[in-house]
Order: sequence, then C-alpha cells, then structure tokens
Amino acid sequence: MLDRTVAPPVQPLARVTLPAADVLSLPSGARLHVLANDAQPVVRLQAVFRAGKTVEPRPGLATLTARMLLEGTTTRTARRIADEVAFYGASLECDAGFDRSTLTLYCLTRHLPALLPLVLDVLQNPAFPASELDQLKTRTVQNVRVERQKTSFLASERFNELLFGAETAYGRPFNADEYQALTAEEARAFHQQAYALANAELFLCGDVAAERELVASAFGAEPMGATQRPEQQYGLEIDVSIPPSHVERVPVAGSLQASIRMGRLWPSPTHPDTHRLKLLANVLGGYFGSRLMRNIREDKGLTYGIYASVAPREAGTSLVIGTDVKGESADFAVREIEMELRRLQEELIPADELETVKNYLLGKFANELSTVFEQCDKYKTLVFLELPADYYTEFVQQTEATNAETLRTLAQAYLLPENMQIVIAGPENE
Repeated sequence: MLDRTVAPPVQPLARVTLPAADVLSLPSGARLHVLANDAQPVVRLQAVFRAGKTVEPRPGLATLTARMLLEGTTTRTARRIADEVAFYGASLECDAGFDRSTLTLYCLTRHLPALLPLVLDVLQNPAFPASELDQLKTRTVQNVRVERQKTSFLASERFNELLFGAETAYGRPFNADEYQALTAEEARAFHQQAYALANAELFLCGDVAAERELVASAFGAEPMGATQRPEQQYGLEIDVSIPPSHVERVPVAGSLQASIRMGRLWPSPTHPDTHRLKLLANVLGGYFGSRLMRNIREDKGLTYGIYASVAPREAGTSLVIGTDVKGESADFAVREIEMELRRLQEELIPADELETVKNYLLGKFANELSTVFEQCDKYKTLVFLELPADYYTEFVQQTEATNAETLRTLAQAYLLPENMQIVIAGPENE
C-alpha cells in the first residue's frame, strides 16, 4: 500500500543539452535559427529586431512603432489583419521590450505558407494610419493613468528610476506628454531603420522540417532597407555609483496598502558566480518555501506573497525583492527582509534546506524545457546575452556542486542591506 506520508525519492538531473539549432545566414542579412520538433503540428515564428527602448531616439517611440505594426499596412486594414489571423486560428502579436522588439506568429504548420505573406506585409509595409495612431496613444496614456493608481506600479517605476537612472531606457518613467507628441513620421523613420531585415534574428521552431526553405526564401530573397545593424544605443550609460537611499517613499493618497520594492544592481549572466547567485536568490525568495515566504507570509502574516528574483537584461541586471503589505506594516516588513539578508550572511544554510532549493531549481529548469517553444526561449537567451553554448550545462553542474559556505560568502558580498535600494509606495502618513 502506498504510504503518502513518505515523499518519493528525488532523482538527480541528468546532463542537460539544448537541441542544436540550425543557423542560416540569409541574403537579406537576416539570420534564421531553426529548432525542429514534430511532436505536434504547430509552429512558432519570431522576427526579433534591435528595436527596443534602448535604441529609440525619443522615449516611447519603440513601443508605439511595435504596436502600430498590426494597425494596418498599405494593403490591409487592421480589421483585415485580425480577420485573416483569426480565420486560420493563429496568433500574431508585436511588442517592444527594453532591448528588442518581437513579432510572434503561432499557427498550425499547414497554415504557415498562407500566413507568411501577411507576416511580411506587417513587417515591411506598415501604414501608420493617423486614426489608429491617435487611438493607440490615447489608450496607452489612459492605461498608464490607471496603472499609476496602483502602489505596485508606482513602487516598481520609482525603483527602476533610482536603480538605473531616470535618463536610461531601463529607468526612464513614462511621460504622457512626450508620448502624445510622437508622430507617424517618426514611427515610419524608426521602423525603416530598426526593422530592416538586415537587422533581424528569425527563430522558427516546431514542426518545421518541411517549411524551413519556404521561410528562408520569404525572408531572404531581397535585401530590404538598411544593411547595417544599428550601433548607436540611447540611454545605456547606467551610473553604478548612484548611492542608494535608506528608504524612498512614494505617497499614495487614500491607499491602505503599501508596495515594497527592494534590491540592487546584480552581476550579469556572464559573471563566473551567476549560477551560484541564482541559487542564493532562490533560497532568499525564489519559491513558495523560501526564507522570505516563511517569514513574511507564513510566520508574520503580512502578505499573500513575496519574491526575490534576478532580472537579466542586455545592459544591466538587477535583483528585485517585492511584496505588498498593509500600509502600517511596511517598515516592519522591510526590517524583517533585512534580517533575512543578514541571516544568510551570518549563518550556514542547513543541508536539508539547501537540498530542497537545489531540487526545486533544477526541477523547474527541467520542466521549462518540456516543449520546443520553451527550448527555443532558452536558446534565444544564449544568443542575445552572448552566453556560451554550455551555459545551461554549467548551471546544472554548479547548482549541484555549490555548498553552504560558498553561498554565505556570496551573501556577504552581494546581500548587504546597506547596499539595497528601497522604495515604499503607500499611505502618505507612513
């Protein structure tokens, strides 16, 4: 009879290797990365451009341009684009991140030939119609206005501003007046420079063995627009010497809740200790049984959830601790977080706790490789952060080999409370 009081044995994670991607250099200047897997008759095609916030000549232009790609082309209206995508049961989205902009198509493999002309039309021939442009700007400003009524949004916005600097792409707050002033002409000029196929990284994954030549032909037949990848980047001069304040407060009139954001600049994924630091961050607040969850949620009952996570970007990585508590509990919660940081510097992590965190972290990693789309996402991280091919193998090996003494030494170097930037957004009298 099965004894459910006894946990099943934990098996060590075997060697992890990502499926090899075939990389084709196309005549247009684009690169096509292909990860084939015929487990399901589905495909994902992503066209990724260095067209994020770090290269926009004016704040907000990258996001505006990306979202306008689906608002109409010279041959299709926004309604026709949406109807055509829906007819094939597909999904087509475009969004701008801090470093890159990505157009993503999901569809059944058999529908890819019919949808490729639509994808190329959206990328090559956006019309930037005035009516849709004005509506998009209005919606965006209204959405941000709503978000800025939330303490969590305000705390994160101010935290990033203080951590990276208000003039950088990573720290610059949204400015409604600047966004409303953007024009269709500026979007066209930015699109022509940043969305040239010469600057594209194309990722084709799924059941694509029979379709790769079709995609290569569609995106590589003719050079289009600029032939040089954009070199100039705006707002990347991150000043790491900015001294953190002890507590920065963002008053929110009438709020009963306070949102806490706490953290610091963090070593990049290329740092020799990156995998050990990931393990340390998970001990602190990376899973449901973490130090912060046990203290702040389970023992003190101050919050529904609290986390500590590492956010890697191409030009700056950060450690972020975040939670929402009652307004009157904010300062107490900060002191408890600082206490947990000091514990990691002073005490060795017990062997059973460390083993639990390692098993969680490695199990989560294995689960994140369960589909070809997730495998492709891991592969994209290697490409854009310029990481070695054995990065994930090293992650598994170093995670398994790291001991409590090493983590305590790292905590003493990287988890000093006095080096943390702290923001509390909440009641005005707190």
